[in-house]
Amino acid sequence: MKLQHKLALYNTFTKVAIIAIVGILIAIFIGKVSVSHLQNRLVEKRNKLIANLSDAEISGLMQQQSSFTDYNLLKEEYIVLTQARQQEKRSVGPLFTQEQREIDGDEEEYQILTDYFSYGGQLYRLEIGESTLVTRQFEKTILAFTLVVLALSVGLSIIADLSFTRVILAPFYKIIDQKLNRVDDPLQFSFLPEKTTTDDFKLLDSSISTLMKKISAQMLSEKQFITNVSHELLTPISILRTRLENMLNDEGLSPEGQVKLAASLKTVSRLKSIINSLLLISKIENKQFNKANQLFIPTLIHEICEELQDRLAEKNISFDIRLSHEFTATGNQALLHILCSNLVNNAIKYNRQDGMIFIADEYGEKRYTLIIRDEGVGMDAMQIEKAFERFEKLNSTDAGSHGLGLAIARSIAVFHEFPLTITSEPGKGTTASIAFGTS
Repeated sequence: MKLQHKLALYNTFTKVAIIAIVGILIAIFIGKVSVSHLQNRLVEKRNKLIANLSDAEISGLMQQQSSFTDYNLLKEEYIVLTQARQQEKRSVGPLFTQEQREIDGDEEEYQILTDYFSYGGQLYRLEIGESTLVTRQFEKTILAFTLVVLALSVGLSIIADLSFTRVILAPFYKIIDQKLNRVDDPLQFSFLPEKTTTDDFKLLDSSISTLMKKISAQMLSEKQFITNVSHELLTPISILRTRLENMLNDEGLSPEGQVKLAASLKTVSRLKSIINSLLLISKIENKQFNKANQLFIPTLIHEICEELQDRLAEKNISFDIRLSHEFTATGNQALLHILCSNLVNNAIKYNRQDGMIFIADEYGEKRYTLIIRDEGVGMDAMQIEKAFERFEKLNSTDAGSHGLGLAIARSIAVFHEFPLTITSEPGKGTTASIAFGTS
């Protein structure tokens, strides 16, 4: 998961937790405020009622019975006034309770104020009740509105967080992409710092650049060493080969000496081939070739297959060539010939006796793909990983092989920016694919 998404996820969980806590607190607060407001209203009604009472009104209220009950049409409020004895008064000031009351067969919950007052030398008990239904509906409305506002606020803040983190982390992703993912050759690395105001990203950029400088210096030193050593070795090897050939032509040489000299000459030739291969890799990696030639791939494949006919005969291997697309690649003619030749040569080398080599092509997604498949011994995952390493001979028993064929092929493919991939399964053969770009 990307850092940006992790931050957004963390912010979301945090805000949801805040909403839950704030929602609970608001519900409690609104409940208490509404109850307090309702109680204050009951106190005001009590004071107003007592202030406006007169002897005539009380006499009228009490003329037929010792209590009086009144409620409004909707039964939202009611008043009960009764005569009381002194011993009934148990508290000083009004008492508030919340109880169920039944009025004309309808039961509702009321906030009730109970109080005692003296008038005209007589003690009275006053009970004023107001339905909590309206208050509850008001609480729910306020709470729902508040939660909607909070949810919208959280949604907007999450969008703002995502946008902000995207802007903040943009230099980080650019550094990773430009200075790590897209760097195929450390020698071509760009040391220009990315623009950012974040000190941490500046440190990351600087650290990567410092590391790449060290890697580039080591790679350059290695390439120079290989090139210098190879050049220095070619001259004495050529002299040694000439001398061995002259000695081999000596008529007085014994048969045993001829065998030994022939073996030595073969070893020298193999050493020269290895040095030439290393020089070729070094030149490719140093980009000492142009890529302006046009090559018609079907013609190139048929030429390579004709050149390798003598090798096919050794194992009685046959070609099955099915190239259905006419494609012309742009690149270095000599290098692309070596690339395809090495892959076909490997398909012969690692194939089984009386096996087949299938060469086909595909065209799609602005890529022309050349596919070379054999029916040989195949490779496991670890061998595939090491397939492009220098001097890695894998399952080859060929004494003339020095394990540089695929290393050269990979260097040529990287130089031309043509992805080269290998898939294989032990006992079922190997497939090599080259994707030639069309744009």
